[in-house]
Amino acid sequence: MYSSLAPQPIAPSDVDRSSVALDRVFFARGLTKIYRTGDVVVEALRSLDLDLYRGELLVLLGASGSGKSTLLNILGGLDTATGGTVLFEEHDLTQMSERELTQYRREHVGFVFQFYNLIPSLIARENVALVTDISEHPMTAEKALALVGLADRVDHFPAQLSGGEQQRVAIARAVAKQPDVLLCDEPTGALDVETGRMVLETIASVNRDTGSATVLITHNAAIAAMADRVLRMTSGRISEEYRNARRAAPEELSW
Repeated sequence: MYSSLAPQPIAPSDVDRSSVALDRVFFARGLTKIYRTGDVVVEALRSLDLDLYRGELLVLLGASGSGKSTLLNILGGLDTATGGTVLFEEHDLTQMSERELTQYRREHVGFVFQFYNLIPSLIARENVALVTDISEHPMTAEKALALVGLADRVDHFPAQLSGGEQQRVAIARAVAKQPDVLLCDEPTGALDVETGRMVLETIASVNRDTGSATVLITHNAAIAAMADRVLRMTSGRISEEYRNARRAAPEELSW
């Protein structure tokens, strides 16, 4: 992995650098996010603390509106916090400009969403190449597709692929830039159980093979068994945290 972002100054009062472990990818303290629409105020995140480590697979559980996606968007640089501190390695996301956040997303973060967002007129290899063409140290599109088990489907259009295969193309696109962080927002939400298990196995394999810190959002509690660590969110706060004794294989999951 690599880091070309210029270090952002962090005031000593904000966070003690000596407390940030070398293998810690994210260090968030007192994270808040408030949305205002007229007189309506919504506290999406409420003084939330979070650590995420290199190579870890973290599952975020919670009902709709619990703050899961808001947290993911802030970690991914798609949104900004209202208050608190968010460090990615030694870089303070809360101090970055829009241009710096764009660079951060481009170089360090891979996103996988519930909907695949593939371009219908491009074959699988070309959909992945959209990312590799703008990344500094990418793997080839062919290698990324092989990593997700689609080496024989590189020349197929999205319409020629099943839903699970399309999601795996989306995962290949996310990991082709060799990101430090892989953020997955309900990646099995649009899939049946069998296909969902295949996609989860792909995510687990990518996590093991690349060492990317991986966050997987889901409302499906059964998926938590495949994680190293599980956080449950309620009303913008972490209401429960536990570590699994072992990571279950996706084929062991049932829901």
